[in-house]
Amino acid sequence: MTATPWLGLVVNPIAGMGGRVGLHGTDGSAWEAALRRGASVVAPHRARRALDRLHRLAPEVPVLTVEGPMGSDHLTGDGWTVRTLRGRTGGGPTTAADTREAVRAMAESGVSLVLFVGGDGTARDVVGVVGTSVPVLGVPSGVKMHSGVFATGPEAAGETVAAYVADPARAGCVDAEVVDLADGDAPRMFGVAKVPNARGSLQRAKAFSTGTDDADLVALGREVAGEMPADRLYLLGPGTTVAHVNAALGLPASLLGVDAVLGGRLLAADASETELLSLLRRHRPATLVLGVVGGQGFLLGRGNQQISAAVLDAVGTGNLEILAARGKVAALDPPTLRIDVGDEQAATPLTGYRKVRTGRGRSTVLRIVA
Repeated sequence: MTATPWLGLVVNPIAGMGGRVGLHGTDGSAWEAALRRGASVVAPHRARRALDRLHRLAPEVPVLTVEGPMGSDHLTGDGWTVRTLRGRTGGGPTTAADTREAVRAMAESGVSLVLFVGGDGTARDVVGVVGTSVPVLGVPSGVKMHSGVFATGPEAAGETVAAYVADPARAGCVDAEVVDLADGDAPRMFGVAKVPNARGSLQRAKAFSTGTDDADLVALGREVAGEMPADRLYLLGPGTTVAHVNAALGLPASLLGVDAVLGGRLLAADASETELLSLLRRHRPATLVLGVVGGQGFLLGRGNQQISAAVLDAVGTGNLEILAARGKVAALDPPTLRIDVGDEQAATPLTGYRKVRTGRGRSTVLRIVA
């Protein structure tokens, strides 16, 4: 009987902390700013969701990981076969160097796949060590996640790993891009990785605007702005598509954040979850305007974690406007929109078929899945 291949596991415990508090990552010292704003950790919960699904499907898979918060702390429950590497000593958060050291040791030990929990920065660290020599898969837990090395959600990651370790040769791998924001917030590719071939369970790398739909989007922005009642609060989500609404109102746009507008006046720019909830307590009714992440189809859960389950509940799931360029919609494969808010109760009312506005007086209908 063939032995089950070993799985490498590494968790970036601080990944994604900045999302709800209006930060755009936790690289470097940003985690300190996140803590000052009252951020909570999110990676441990998402790690356990992925590992719980994996353990139900493949309880025999042996795991090589790091002791403590970078790995072994998240292997809860009975029946795991675990071998641990020594964790870092001393206080403070784990670092990119800790991630790279752990992944290097896993690769040298001959793991068949590295499962990591984090965002684009963590993906860069992992792939910077193994390149295409060892397949990798990310459990999405960062703020942005432009890269194509991530599963669509924690449970999808667990399912993909279970299928891969059962028969790596049969499952096979495909190339995926590692994309992150470089200096000056300009996105670029940092490498290519091998990921399990699991169509439908992997997110694609973010596709960036080509400008071919700009005229349509300018007209759409003006149309939406012209419809905004003076007594209704509007939360304008991230991205260049929604930014056309800001432009039509003569207001600056937080391309990576959420802006709050009332009566043509900017009440808050790049607002955190706490700031959005405070505004929603004072101003009702409200409408949430969202764009779509190009290539990936994500509506919520990628770069807009400040729009939490509590914010969605306060806005009301019926008060949602979705804007997308026709080119983005045409490029979606499959033609669905995705949400990954980490709360099934909040996600369920958003699923199903919804209108997506693609230009002035023009729309289509797309299915939203969680």
